Amino acid sequence: FPSHDTDDGELGCGGSIARLVEEGHEVKCVAFSIAEDSLPAGFEKDALAFEFQKAMLALGLTPDNIHYHRFKVRHFPEFRQQILQTLIDMRNQFRPEVIFLPSLNDIHQDHQVIANEGLRAFKKSSILGHEMPWNNIVFETRCFVQLQERHVEKKILALQQYASQQHRSYLSADFIRGLAKTRGTQFESEYAEAFEVIRCIYRDWE
Repeated sequence: FPSHDTDDGELGCGGSIARLVEEGHEVKCVAFSIAEDSLPAGFEKDALAFEFQKAMLALGLTPDNIHYHRFKVRHFPEFRQQILQTLIDMRNQFRPEVIFLPSLNDIHQDHQVIANEGLRAFKKSSILGHEMPWNNIVFETRCFVQLQERHVEKKILALQQYASQQHRSYLSADFIRGLAKTRGTQFESEYAEAFEVIRCIYRDWE
């Protein structure tokens, strides 16, 4: 699945990634920016690239399924066509069945580009929009992935790999666990992640 930058995938669907990998599905993650211009003082230019790889390994991905690009953070609208072509190239190479994207209601300008161009690129795939409450004024919880304690723990462990981002409140273990509990409560489960259904395709009815 494509994400705007490093840590978005883990935040939006890290528990689901851990579960899908555990169940034997092949999962690929592509970050479109390593946010070199957003790093706190004292961190190397490529810090987020290394942290992203460690986080994805913590979720169970293999190194060949972890990819990133270097689009300039907060400038995605300027590179819309290039990003679309990159997404199309991904589609042709990977041919994914299910895509996780930022919500279509995400107000971050870079997230909007990934969501809208992803919708254009992956016309033959099911698409789920992941949740980022700090960027979503509205978010329709139409799809839930049930999680177990171990999946939430892996999500927390993955986010702990981002040493450069630990000042952000939404990376805290309490927040991650609390949101997972909230989403689980919506259908009487202990934990879950919620998604908006952008497109659902079911090909085999037999």
